[in-house]
Amino acid sequence: NAGALSAPIHLINQRKVSPSAAEDSLNRIILAGLVGTAMVLGFMVIYYRSFGVVASIALVMYIALTLALFKLIPNFTMTLAGIAGFLLSIGMAVDANILIFERTKEELKAGHSRGEAVQEGFKRAWPSIRDSNITTIITSTILYALTSSFVRGFALTLGLGVVVSMFSAIFITRTILRV
Repeated sequence: NAGALSAPIHLINQRKVSPSAAEDSLNRIILAGLVGTAMVLGFMVIYYRSFGVVASIALVMYIALTLALFKLIPNFTMTLAGIAGFLLSIGMAVDANILIFERTKEELKAGHSRGEAVQEGFKRAWPSIRDSNITTIITSTILYALTSSFVRGFALTLGLGVVVSMFSAIFITRTILRV
């Protein structure tokens, strides 16, 4: 009853879930995450070409860094809600790259050199990336502080994922583009 709302609850259906059914659900979620990530990577490469390859490399590095961070947290348990938060943070990592690339494309169309366009693209995209990620981090912090159980797991993985996403977009993607 932790965190229960003061609303009447009427039992409509009840069932037991076996461990094998839970394992099946977990496997389906992991498969959906892999397929979704592969589709996003494919889209990025097709639509953004060389920028898409950079985004794909940065996204794979983001996923590895985030999973490593989860592994470093003592007693961290990945729940289904946590997986959902992690997958949502992957979408936000892609979004940051899209903002950067669109701004960079605008600068290239304006006649800037590739180096100048990349620099200006990052400079112009940063306020949007910063603001959207900070609001998500604030929301995740509030959810973590004021809720319990599954929602806390979702909030933790989303918040940590967004922090790593900002690092990935600003440092990894920029470094690869500069090279």
